[in-house]
Amino acid sequence: MQTSQNQQLSKKQQVLERLFLQCEQKVLQCEQEGSYEFSNSDVKQVADAVEFGNPFDATKVDSREILPQSIRQKGYCIAHIGRGRHRFIPELQNWYHDFETILPEEVIKWRYRKSLLNDIDRGEASALSLAFNQHILHDFIYEDVVASPKIYVPGRSRTTIKYTVGSTYVKAEDQQLEMDMVLEYQGTVTVIEAKNKTFSSFTNFAVYQLFYPIKYYLNRAKDKKISIPHINACYVLRQASSGASGVTKVRLYLYEFANPKRLDSIRLVRKAEYHLKQR
Repeated sequence: MQTSQNQQLSKKQQVLERLFLQCEQKVLQCEQEGSYEFSNSDVKQVADAVEFGNPFDATKVDSREILPQSIRQKGYCIAHIGRGRHRFIPELQNWYHDFETILPEEVIKWRYRKSLLNDIDRGEASALSLAFNQHILHDFIYEDVVASPKIYVPGRSRTTIKYTVGSTYVKAEDQQLEMDMVLEYQGTVTVIEAKNKTFSSFTNFAVYQLFYPIKYYLNRAKDKKISIPHINACYVLRQASSGASGVTKVRLYLYEFANPKRLDSIRLVRKAEYHLKQR
């Protein structure tokens, strides 16, 4: 039965399932909730055992469907706690956020002239370049196509993040995080996450992708004794054109956190879907 089940799981899911089983066994033996923690060394050992070639990717679970069903049924997800350590926590229902439905009146037809490098790359950076260069971000975030935000490309950064999700307290020490883009305009800082995904295949996201960058800037502002009047986060999804229509679709969701100490305090500000048609 176990062999049949493993054949249905991806290599990554097999790694996650084995790690979770190991943690459960440690809890039974030690009767310590902290035994649900595991390290990058544990990940590499299990990845080698199931011949998963990219152990660094094993704990990157951007949407809940990546988790094996056995873990989801028990309500667990993976929290990164820094310094190469991770923990299974019973907060699945609070860890992921479902993208809200786009209503017909929220669809915007956007005519544009194609630039030289539009289709050179299909990565996240390319999706953001398109949205920024065509002033879609300006229109959506600031409701002003001639707004002139300052742009930052911070790349990888580190900070210690303390927060609560559900009934679980998490401290991520010296946590490494990556940010795709950050905009600042008239006292508002907006951290941006982007994905190139078909809308039907990516229906939810791990909230920490937006929460951690916000906590980073709040921590840095506190250290530098500066004030950030307002901070929010924007999730950008690009679905490339297919077929004869030639329409590229970009979905944008603007979020805030009502309580910067709680990951589960995320709330939607607005949403829209832009249909890009070349002139």
